[in-house]
Amino acid sequence: MEGERWNAGKVLEVSRSYWEGFVIHAGVKLGIFTIIGDKTLRAEEIAKKLRADPRGASALLDALSAMAFLTKKEGAYANTPEAKALLVKTSPRYVGYAIMHHHNLVPAWFKLGNAVRRGKPVRSKKRDEKELESFLMGMFNMAMAIAPTLAKEIDLRNRKHLLDLGGGPGTYAIQFCLANPMLRAIVFDLPGTRPFATKTIERFSLGDRIRFMPGDYIEDHLTGSYDVAWLSQIIHSMSPEESRMVIRKAVSVLEPGGLILIHDFILNDTKDSPLFPALFSLNMLVNTAQGRSYSEGEIRDMLAGAGVKGITRLPFKGPNDSGIIVGEV
Repeated sequence: MEGERWNAGKVLEVSRSYWEGFVIHAGVKLGIFTIIGDKTLRAEEIAKKLRADPRGASALLDALSAMAFLTKKEGAYANTPEAKALLVKTSPRYVGYAIMHHHNLVPAWFKLGNAVRRGKPVRSKKRDEKELESFLMGMFNMAMAIAPTLAKEIDLRNRKHLLDLGGGPGTYAIQFCLANPMLRAIVFDLPGTRPFATKTIERFSLGDRIRFMPGDYIEDHLTGSYDVAWLSQIIHSMSPEESRMVIRKAVSVLEPGGLILIHDFILNDTKDSPLFPALFSLNMLVNTAQGRSYSEGEIRDMLAGAGVKGITRLPFKGPNDSGIIVGEV
């Protein structure tokens, strides 16, 4: 039927959509876009640099061209402007770390049916150093797409001390400090995150205003005194009980009048949309013990239970339906 939501062709298109994902994963993992850079290279040249089979390299290059990541002319390949900006490792807009993070999630997603039956994660091992780099710098990639603009939209002009809880490489703390010259920040995260945060903070020459504090926000007490707490993309990794506890911890170190801001992928209150937060809940199912996407109502209740007042949702709508709920202590 014309205009129907689903037909056999559309169902099968979604069913094989991972093919295209794996093509871009392979292109990034092999470094094809970085190898090409500003040049135009033939398949044999690229295969030689990759130490790859010519047939395999040609098939992958042609698929990347069909997907409009590369252009092919007279048997030679070049990056499109978009690929040059987003997929060449030396570009400031590089998103390859996030792509490799998605690639590293594949083994767990492959066992989604098992996770649904058991209600338990199926991730087989902890992240190694390379996977941790892809995860943390992937978070940096994605945050940099919105943080510079967001930092100018959220009014922190009269705030002095920010707690970036679970801040990873410190992307948001960096951008909030750049937008507010009087602001200082603490990035609180696991000790293994320190090298990535330190490197990123120094990259923006903010080592005198942003400090990394190692710790586990579930297990450890928070210390210090702050007038704004930023919790970005952390409550989805925890159970409802843990999320409430961590929010209470953040509130406990806020001064009277302090702001707490929760940034996450937010479901509607019936939890059946938007699409990305619903899918992300499954990502948390296969990878974490109790993580999930939360609805706006659930997040409001968590904040209210911690004594937060004036709770409201900002008009901001980020990629993949991320949103921000804010309140005052």
